[in-house]
Amino acid sequence: MAGIYIHIPYCKQRCSYCDFYFKISQQDRPEIIKSIKIELLENVNYLNNKEVKTIYFGGGTPSIINEKELEDLIILIYQNFKVKKNVEITVECNPEDITTNKIVSYRKMGINRLSIGVQSFNNSELEFMNRSHNAEKAYNSITIAQQNGFENISVDLMYGLPNQKIDALQKNLSIINELKIKHFAAYGLTIEKKTKLFHLIKTKKIIPLQDHKVNEQFYLIEDFAKENKYIHYEISNFAKAGFLAKHNSAYWENKIYLGVGPSAHSFDGKQRKWNVSSNKKYIEGINNKSINYFTIEHLSKQQHYNEYLMTNFRTIWGVDTKIIEHRFGRSYKEKFLKAIKKWLNKNYVKNEKSIFKLSSTGKLFADQISSDMFLIN
Repeated sequence: MAGIYIHIPYCKQRCSYCDFYFKISQQDRPEIIKSIKIELLENVNYLNNKEVKTIYFGGGTPSIINEKELEDLIILIYQNFKVKKNVEITVECNPEDITTNKIVSYRKMGINRLSIGVQSFNNSELEFMNRSHNAEKAYNSITIAQQNGFENISVDLMYGLPNQKIDALQKNLSIINELKIKHFAAYGLTIEKKTKLFHLIKTKKIIPLQDHKVNEQFYLIEDFAKENKYIHYEISNFAKAGFLAKHNSAYWENKIYLGVGPSAHSFDGKQRKWNVSSNKKYIEGINNKSINYFTIEHLSKQQHYNEYLMTNFRTIWGVDTKIIEHRFGRSYKEKFLKAIKKWLNKNYVKNEKSIFKLSSTGKLFADQISSDMFLIN
């Protein structure tokens, strides 16, 4: 099985915490859409004729482009790739873009999953994040989608915001429950350089939420998920049975995928390819074969091993020493078992036969545990 990711590099405005690549001006949009089509056609053999199980439009803000542009891309994929009959097609949407007409069009063109960037149902939090929608629009966007046939909806939430109160987070979660959302992602705020948030903290205009309060919010989300029968299948992702995100799960399961568009990444099982984070350079590279618009990195066995640890420690499936031995050899398994002891002793990791999973506390230190376990030359 394989997946296709299409990066639409436009947003209406920059959120205070965001360091993703995008452009506000859409002047070059026709050229970008044309270039994405060319890149798709040039990579019809990238997936080795494997069946496409998932198609994911991310960004940026894919819902910012019109329905004709989106449908043309879907048709092109169907015409040139081997697409699974019940393929999962996801579009990331901002609440302010969702209208009845757009949602009806999405359904007609085969889109069957929406990922809505709500982030919060609290107006003061939305204003702090510089989101372009308000709480009412966030709520209504979900009901519009549901009323027009969308059941498979994911909602993004943020926690760990400066001055965020626990009761405000509880309110956000209660609305998730009220709307019978099948999947939600809860992302702890990260402070990235070159963002407005980083500048505000650096100049001491705002103070980050204390770690123990962020941890308290994470535990609240975990408890909410358990009480309401969500499967906590990845550190930031929660789903009702039957609604796990197939596309994201494929990333974590090391499946191959093709990424097209500026800043998109691809993986063919042996090497990674990532496109330039520049609309101008991307367009130039697509239209002038003497200009390279992507970089390729061949992954060593050690890098594959490190990535397996990094991704699988974050998931419900954990790290399996049987898989380590099968993929990488007995010596890797022995090194893993030696290195994991200190985390077992701290109760950050639990052992279920050959499988090692993070405990609830361990999930707070997932990146630290993974990096500590990495093999480095």
